[in-house]
Amino acid sequence: MALDPLHQFEIQEIARLSVGGYELAFTNHALWMLIAVGAVSALFMLGSLRPSLIPGRFQAFVELTVDFVHGLVKGTAGDAGLKFLPLVMTVFLFIAAQNIMGMVPGSFTATSQIYTTGAMALAVFALVILVGIWQHGLRFFSLFFPHGTPLYLAPLIIPLEVISFLARPFTLAIRLAANMVAGHVLLKIFASFVIMLGSWFALSAAAPFIFLFAITGLEVFVALLQAYIFTILTCVYLNDALHLH
Repeated sequence: MALDPLHQFEIQEIARLSVGGYELAFTNHALWMLIAVGAVSALFMLGSLRPSLIPGRFQAFVELTVDFVHGLVKGTAGDAGLKFLPLVMTVFLFIAAQNIMGMVPGSFTATSQIYTTGAMALAVFALVILVGIWQHGLRFFSLFFPHGTPLYLAPLIIPLEVISFLARPFTLAIRLAANMVAGHVLLKIFASFVIMLGSWFALSAAAPFIFLFAITGLEVFVALLQAYIFTILTCVYLNDALHLH
């Protein structure tokens, strides 16, 4: 079981709760989401408790993260998108924390579950539609027929634009979940190889461990990259809703 690379994605019940006559299961999935939220909240609390001119480690982390996401939102959605900075910040930090903490042995990666990433993608999708309609009214639907397009192309352009628009939450959800599953499975397989090689060739086990270290570094990069991609696409979709681009 320990060598099964898919075992790490199994949702396991930890406790059963009774709420309002309904039986609810508290799982490892929920536990690690709470841990991720708690860890990020603790980091930001420690970084903002005693701000100083010369920032310490936690304050520097908070400032760099806020500046990074602020620049991402402003550069993608403009000044109008900054009102959504707290939301975008939450999305980025939640995904990044889940992706990174999922690499800890014995943990669980919530972003490897399609219904988790799907729920986040649908929430972003619903927000984009609501913002677009709130900002532009029915003119929001002109997004499906770009200005300046010849009228005779409408039967072709409108269905393509609608399909492309409706595909956004699916691509957001599948991309994130698939990359997390593939990366963690690959890491587990190589870790198993290193253990076997280390037991067979004790004197020459350094090379496999170095290779595993490199693979782990690559997976950390992919974990942060996927959080960045999900976040920047969220900003791009918000920009479409705000500016009808």
